[in-house]
Amino acid sequence: MKAVVLAWSAFAFSVVTMAAGVALLALVPAEALALEGDSLWLSLSFVVVLLAFALVGAVVAQHQPRNPVGWLFLGLGLIEGSFELAYGYTHYSLAVTSLPGTSWTAWFSNWSSPLSPALIGLAFLLFPDGRLLSRRWRAAVWFCVLGIAPVFATYALAPGPVAEFPSVRNPAGVDGLGFLRDTPVDVFIVAILLLAVASIVVRLRRSVGVEHQQVKWFAWSGGLVVGFLIISSVAAVLVEGDDGLAGQIAGQVFAVILCGLPASAGIAILRHRLYDIDRLINRTLVYGALSAVLVATYLGSVLLFRLVLDPLIGESDLAVAASTLAVAALIRPLGSRIQAVVDRRFYRSKFDGVRTLQDFSARLRDELDLAAVGADLRSVVDDTMQPAHVSLWLRST
Repeated sequence: MKAVVLAWSAFAFSVVTMAAGVALLALVPAEALALEGDSLWLSLSFVVVLLAFALVGAVVAQHQPRNPVGWLFLGLGLIEGSFELAYGYTHYSLAVTSLPGTSWTAWFSNWSSPLSPALIGLAFLLFPDGRLLSRRWRAAVWFCVLGIAPVFATYALAPGPVAEFPSVRNPAGVDGLGFLRDTPVDVFIVAILLLAVASIVVRLRRSVGVEHQQVKWFAWSGGLVVGFLIISSVAAVLVEGDDGLAGQIAGQVFAVILCGLPASAGIAILRHRLYDIDRLINRTLVYGALSAVLVATYLGSVLLFRLVLDPLIGESDLAVAASTLAVAALIRPLGSRIQAVVDRRFYRSKFDGVRTLQDFSARLRDELDLAAVGADLRSVVDDTMQPAHVSLWLRST
């Protein structure tokens, strides 16, 4: 009972502090936020993702209080909620009206958020059951704990202006630590996150049974994040011009995808519909590949049709219309073909089993000898299910 009260109290604190921080940011003129390279939409997306982590942490802590992953997710919500409140308070004080303690809230917001990678790294190392892969991975845990120390020292103790708010001087800055500003502390953050990802990859390769299904959920959501980053990076290089609106839309989509990380972690830890991940991965591979091929086909056909038709009929929309019709005609056969390729490549046993059953059904329609049907059935069961023993009883009429 104490664990339940503590978990949901921590979640409520995260909700209140994040909501208060966003409310304060909403009162700040957009021009002031733009000068800091920030926006209300960006902060709101950030808050939604973190609340998803905190919510999943509360649910996991309620049902499995001995699993540290839930408490680490809650800790992430507490730290980021406090950061968001201090961040909004400082912005409001600097842009709207002067409030007491602004230099200290700026100082706190400057060093609190960089602590989050350590919690994320620890949660990933302990996912899904709260235990490390082996004793050797204890060194990674210590690196997460100790590696964040130079990050804290740089953001909290370096003298001079606060990085997030250049107009505010660090009230806790130590004069002899000016060299910290030139320290590449981001290397420690990157190293912590890489260790976390490496642990998930190793666990995915080594795990079997239920644990393998749990890790597959998290690997699937992580793959979506990586895929989106790659696609958005390529699109940013290919598309030129003002990307303000496109950037905001991409940010919102990315926030939704990031919410899949805590959601998949919760599903995996609580084992809710655990084996649905195979079907989900299958559909992701099929529709992702189908979308990529259709887009490439559309762009290529538009270019080809324009090269052929423009010299004959001049500039027109005929190339676009023809390309659209061609792509629409390809959706069904191409989808079936990609589905077969994915099943054959990634789900070989399932693919062979389905094909074996289809072949047996075709033979059964033409077979009249009962003994031959029985022998064929035993052979199919042995090939598809591989039981230790097969017996067939036929009811006499």
